[in-house]
Amino acid sequence: MTSEHPRHLAEALRRRGWLISAWPWRALAYLVSTVPIAGVLAIGLLVIGAPLLPAANALLLHDRPPGIALLLFLVAGSLILVALAPIVSFGVAVVERWRLRIVDSRPLPASPWPGLAARYRSATTWREVAYLFWLGGFVPVAYWVLLLLVLLDLGMITSPWLAGDAEPVVIWQPIETTGEAIPYAIGAVLLIPVLWYAVGFLAALQATVARWVLARPVDAAALREVARSRTRLVGAYEAERRRIERDLHDGAQPRLTSLTLQLGLARLDVPEDSPAARPLAVAHDQARGLMVMLRQLVHGIRPQSLTDLGLAGAVRELADAATIPVTVHADLHGELPEIVETTAYFVVSEALGNVARHAGATRAEVRLTRAGGDLVVEVSDNGHGGADPTRGTGLTGLADRVAAADGRLLLASPNGGPTLVRVELPCRR
Repeated sequence: MTSEHPRHLAEALRRRGWLISAWPWRALAYLVSTVPIAGVLAIGLLVIGAPLLPAANALLLHDRPPGIALLLFLVAGSLILVALAPIVSFGVAVVERWRLRIVDSRPLPASPWPGLAARYRSATTWREVAYLFWLGGFVPVAYWVLLLLVLLDLGMITSPWLAGDAEPVVIWQPIETTGEAIPYAIGAVLLIPVLWYAVGFLAALQATVARWVLARPVDAAALREVARSRTRLVGAYEAERRRIERDLHDGAQPRLTSLTLQLGLARLDVPEDSPAARPLAVAHDQARGLMVMLRQLVHGIRPQSLTDLGLAGAVRELADAATIPVTVHADLHGELPEIVETTAYFVVSEALGNVARHAGATRAEVRLTRAGGDLVVEVSDNGHGGADPTRGTGLTGLADRVAAADGRLLLASPNGGPTLVRVELPCRR
């Protein structure tokens, strides 16, 4: 849920203004540039697969196995295919990864040449070989169907001009007069947007398959280990954070409070005209300033209101302290993990701060809900919108904090508003 431009064709197809954007022409360019590649591959597959036709004919129609010569030809053709396919597929995959940028701006990692022997042992190689057969087998058939539909539509559009000739125009039935052809022409004109969508759908399907097949497979075991390591690091960070909070709250803060009190009592005992009065007053003021600073540090680690009131109460306290009216809707049940509560609190705090500093809003709303196993935090306002993480509004740091809790942040902020920040935090304990 963002205000950005679509990054790939499948996303663009869901937008309302698809027909009047550049995406239909990009889809058409992608299909047209596919024709020579798919055509050459289709011819190669037909040449290699041609012996299969007499073999199938001998087996199915005449109920007899193919001859020895034909079997030898089939075996030789299969061996040649297995030997050449990994080499040919490498070049095709390089071209396809480059062409994919026509309809998909998301980067696709390249697969460098690993060496001839390693090429035949790589799983990526055989994924590319599968794509080679798909590109030379299915894609030409789909293109022929689309071409027939386009030619049929063009025939219907031009039928009023062709109906007056000596030979009748045949669509579903013979058309001999211009009056009979006009309804077909009108219907064909109305079908042009449908054909454009068909072009986009076919290009999106082909691009999706290309991305799925040509992307290097993820090492699932390594990914699980990374996730576990990340969980351990976050847990260790939380434990260390709480230790620092306890040390500051239970150790340094009481001692600094006692020091401030002693300095205050000393000021009362020292006459104002004494030479020690002014340095003592400065030390007392500095101690009080350090108390305020230390209290803010402790609050920044984990707000006391979050411990005392829970997430809903702490958020309502933030809303009461805001410079604009803020409505809080909280529908929470059950306990939340500590890291989730802390992250959600700082999300609301930072989001409301951004509203006050940048949005020009007159009101805001905060929603806290449980959706399945996630805590969903939504902060919306009626400001002028246009929030951009690249302009230093704190959204980048907020997204990093959310990602550390294994959550995700979604932003909708079109120019003119409104702005909605949505954060989803998993509540796995």
